Amino acid sequence: MPLQKLKSIMLTSDKSPSDSKMVCIHQPDFFPWLGFFDKIIRSDIFIILDHVQFPKKGGTYCNRVKILVHGKEQWVTAPIDRSYSGYKAITEMRFQDGVPWREKMVKIISNNYCKAPFYKETFHFFESLIFNPENNICTYNINSIKSIARLFNINTKKFFMSSQLNQGGMATEMLIKLTHAVGGDSYMCGSGAAGYQENEKFKTAGIKLLHRDYKHPLYNQFSANEFTPGLSIIDAFMNCGVSGVKLLLEP
Repeated sequence: MPLQKLKSIMLTSDKSPSDSKMVCIHQPDFFPWLGFFDKIIRSDIFIILDHVQFPKKGGTYCNRVKILVHGKEQWVTAPIDRSYSGYKAITEMRFQDGVPWREKMVKIISNNYCKAPFYKETFHFFESLIFNPENNICTYNINSIKSIARLFNINTKKFFMSSQLNQGGMATEMLIKLTHAVGGDSYMCGSGAAGYQENEKFKTAGIKLLHRDYKHPLYNQFSANEFTPGLSIIDAFMNCGVSGVKLLLEP
């Protein structure tokens, strides 16, 4: 059955209704992994961190992600326009013109997942997202993130853009200001925050700090001998289908 005709699946949270607002904050990743959507599901408010500086050099999850190619993890990358000097925020970044990366990415997915159990169910959905002509990286990524979220009846009104909240500061102070700006009283961080986050500042600011050490669920990857975690959610959809991904993301 085509993905567009599948009945939407409601994902529920383990939170009971209350006045408490739990906030998660994350950069707008490119076809993100399961852990990204786990944060969305568990949050009351999800802030897309788009006003911070885009790195001038090196890779970033805003324009690349891993999938399985011949059963091995491999990056797929959307080239970005780096012909600028100085500082640019994520929200200002654009894909490189004149490079057929969309066609290449669709071909790689088709060639490597055409025998996946849920390829026919999911391929055209992701094909349409990839071929989105939008050239602003942030807008493009948010469109795909929200489109995937809607499959599970996730209320996209919970999404806020940091660039529209007009909050300054660095590192922990910025996270605290953003949380307060949307009326949050708790903030959930991942295990990767340990290197820069000053946990005691949250308590001082009256914000409860929640740690989420995401345990990647295992599922059958049809082309691999051993499970590879951390891949794009595209891999999970191709191998598990909509209903299967719903089960993987249940709180």
